[in-house]
Amino acid sequence: MHVPDGFIDAPVSIAAGVAAAGAVAVSLRGARRELDERTAPLAGLVAAFIFAVQMLNFPVAAGTSGHLLGGALAAILVGPYTGVLCVSVVLLMQGVLFADGGLTALGVNVMNMAVVTVVVAYAVFRGLVKLLPDSRRSVTVAAFAGALLSVPGAAVMFTLFYAVGGTTDVPLTKVFGAMVGVHVLIGIGEAAITAATVGAVIAVRPDLVHGARGLSAPLKLRVGGELVDAPAAAPAPAPAGLAARSTKPVWITGLVTALALAGFVSYYASASPDGLEKVAADKGIDQKVTEHAAADSPLADYSVKDVSDARLSGGLAGVIGVGATVVVGTGIFWTVRRRRAADLTAASTAVPVA
Repeated sequence: MHVPDGFIDAPVSIAAGVAAAGAVAVSLRGARRELDERTAPLAGLVAAFIFAVQMLNFPVAAGTSGHLLGGALAAILVGPYTGVLCVSVVLLMQGVLFADGGLTALGVNVMNMAVVTVVVAYAVFRGLVKLLPDSRRSVTVAAFAGALLSVPGAAVMFTLFYAVGGTTDVPLTKVFGAMVGVHVLIGIGEAAITAATVGAVIAVRPDLVHGARGLSAPLKLRVGGELVDAPAAAPAPAPAGLAARSTKPVWITGLVTALALAGFVSYYASASPDGLEKVAADKGIDQKVTEHAAADSPLADYSVKDVSDARLSGGLAGVIGVGATVVVGTGIFWTVRRRRAADLTAASTAVPVA
């Protein structure tokens, strides 16, 4: 789904860039409400994990592969606003370091792969969570459905961009049918990966899953004929010497997993073109594609320049990508978190004007 330079014309690419910048600005503000001391470092890890899993193309049809987009996974684990930022960080790292996704098409890619996937997935997820019984299984089922629909949703968004700014004359009906058809299949893989990951985290630390918060309905009391929330019970004091549960084991496990996926497992990923590449080649959308501005990057095409061994080259590139993504992502999310803390401190110390 990474759109290269040349698929969409300059005016539409610029408009998409403006829209993407606005979406990121809104997400930065909204993420202040989602990030706390536990989720800020985990958000950087989620971005790195998405980067790693996107290197694992899986076959979906003859000569076609797909990979995780990650919007649904990020939104459910760390919240929708933070989810948009997670995927945007991944796209930025991929475009700048690895020449994956055009730089002039960055706005198009952010709208397709970050904004649309998060909006579609989280809307479906929240709707199903409200309808299904309050349970961890329901969260996993809702995550599967949200992720499944988010991928064809992104394909529809690309088709809309192509309809108003495509640089070739391929009939829109052919583009729409091919894009949605193949991305429905890719959505099944996306849903399976998302549900498995969310289920694994819920099994060990449900308190770290944004979408699993508030599974139990608050106790209600009838006062004066009306139902009101019962006062929260005071938490029992922690045993002497017992600290709050640390997120460090989850963070370390997640980082090691991401490094292993990107540094080793990625070598065995499908080499077939992904859904967009296949459709573009078959339908002729790629006739005016231009060379990537970072084509000479030492990490272009997920390989390290001057390293002749393909397995070592790809593995090193994956490890570097995971490291860069977790550092940049964590830095951004900690900055947002500190901004929220500063705002709360300022609000609590403000002196009301008489």
